[in-house]
Amino acid sequence: MITAVDHVQLAAPPGSEDRLRAYYVDVLAMSELPKPHPLAARGGCWFQSGTAQVHLGVEEDFRPTRKAHPGLRVTGIEHYAARLRAHGAPVQWDENLPGYRRFYSYDPVGNRLEFLEPLGAA
Repeated sequence: MITAVDHVQLAAPPGSEDRLRAYYVDVLAMSELPKPHPLAARGGCWFQSGTAQVHLGVEEDFRPTRKAHPGLRVTGIEHYAARLRAHGAPVQWDENLPGYRRFYSYDPVGNRLEFLEPLGAA
């Protein structure tokens, strides 16, 4: 039986770690996790907020995910969207999921991210 998602892995181009840190830590307010020593040599970086983890691994022939994406549940979605906009990140609202407020954005290497909050949770 599956009980939870441990992490989501996204790809990133070589040498993008500093841009990823600036976005995932400074903009999304996630904490960077140290990668285990054997994996650190591969590049990339890992981030966490609450129990949600996003791992970004280096891919030589990188192409950003435009449709596939992690869905990241947030609290105070209006404030979260304003935070992203204030940092220059795009925010595209989507009202097509009953029971939720949600929007899409993109990380600095072009990976699509979904942010959502159940209605009535604010």
